[in-house]
Amino acid sequence: MLLENEIYRSELDRINQAKNDWNKIDNHSFLIIGATGMIGSYMIDVLMRRNEKLNANIHVFAMGRSLERLRSRFSMYLDSSLFHMVETDVTQPIALDDKVDYVLHGASNTHPRAYATDPIGTIMTNLMGTQQVLDFAVRNRSKRIAFLSTVEIYGENRGDVEKFSEDYCGYIDCNTLRAGYPEGKRASESLCQAYIAKHKLDIVIPRICRTFGPTMLLNDSKASSQFILNAVNDEDIVLKSEGNQYFSYAYVGDVVYALLYLLASGKNGEAYNIAVPEFDLYLKDLAEALASLNQKEVIFDLPDEEERKGFSTASQAILASNKIDSIGWKALFGVNEALKNTVELIRNERI
Repeated sequence: MLLENEIYRSELDRINQAKNDWNKIDNHSFLIIGATGMIGSYMIDVLMRRNEKLNANIHVFAMGRSLERLRSRFSMYLDSSLFHMVETDVTQPIALDDKVDYVLHGASNTHPRAYATDPIGTIMTNLMGTQQVLDFAVRNRSKRIAFLSTVEIYGENRGDVEKFSEDYCGYIDCNTLRAGYPEGKRASESLCQAYIAKHKLDIVIPRICRTFGPTMLLNDSKASSQFILNAVNDEDIVLKSEGNQYFSYAYVGDVVYALLYLLASGKNGEAYNIAVPEFDLYLKDLAEALASLNQKEVIFDLPDEEERKGFSTASQAILASNKIDSIGWKALFGVNEALKNTVELIRNERI
């Protein structure tokens, strides 16, 4: 179990001791939608660790489609009066009567094979799901909502910038299967603005780059996730291209810390890139770094047709972090530590 690992517990403690306006977090309630996902599950562990170590009195409502999965992932919290499970599909009305201060909407397909095999679900989880979340927040009179958006809303770099700032808009061919994910996120961001205007909701929009960490799902088909699983299994790293793609990556611990920071200090209606320059990497360099952990090699293998349908055609997607930097947020984890911890913690979980 992750929480029995000292490395993982120390990560949670580092986040809870970091700079933030914790008065806006403690003694509040959180609805985490997409609770068993990589970011949602890590967030819940941070908040419940804060309750344990700092008596923070944070009520956590973990929402997912499967009560069985919720029970399995969060078995250690089932006896806590501060932990609550909500079994609901986000595309359906959220039947929760308890007052919730903060809502984090992180339910979405997030990897290429899912985009190809569940294209309708990919779109509608964003569109219908976001509407249900925002309608709930209106009824509940929630303090603030975080809609978890993505680097993919920027589309392809038109060649006119080195990094994507929050006002950049690149090219997306909307008449393709693969466009469902970024276009769904784009439309959901616009829906957030509509609810701000009509219902006076308070919403922040973190735009998250390619994320990895020990809570990643083992069926994740993103290239970085597959590299990590190769390293966990002490295998050569399999690269399905020449590896010249240049992307921003992020460690899940830094993403969760950024979300908590934005809930406390972000500005209503604003989007914020979550990125760290140290994590701007060529795909081949990421592969080499993971291979070196086990003294393995990088080998090349072409994807199958189904997998290729879900691949992004973007070759460069680097996020500018000036905006979140300007409000005082700083990353807590270095890239080498993040990669090593991810591999070690997943490997220990399997053992």
